[in-house]
Amino acid sequence: MQPTPFTPWTWRDPALAGSTTDPAGVESVDETGRVGVDLVGFKVEATDGHIGSIDRASYDVGSAYLVVDTGPWIFGRKVLLPAGTVQTIDHDERKVYVDRTKEQIKSSPEYDKETFETPEYRDQVGDYYTGNYRDFPR
Repeated sequence: MQPTPFTPWTWRDPALAGSTTDPAGVESVDETGRVGVDLVGFKVEATDGHIGSIDRASYDVGSAYLVVDTGPWIFGRKVLLPAGTVQTIDHDERKVYVDRTKEQIKSSPEYDKETFETPEYRDQVGDYYTGNYRDFPR
């Protein structure tokens, strides 16, 4: 169950991304020395099917996200998914499940590798997914 109100940049369950052990043995150490599961390369599943794989992940408290490479699904476009969209992670299958449909993800703001970390872009994406949860709750 998603916290109310929806907080796009916060993991629903911090244990999802902050686990120090992964059954597949994949761990990473970030620049602060924090040990966690490296989700890069994991496949991403929407509620209605596969959308791509994780190209980049951030676990920053209050601003966590996944950059997903959609491959040919939407012509090689990448999308930014706030951590709050992640429903569960299956470490054995190396899959991340999000609770949005392909169409909702496809309609998200255009990803721009030059500006995706700016406050303006983050507000745009956060507002999109917050409105998306309000209008189409899961």
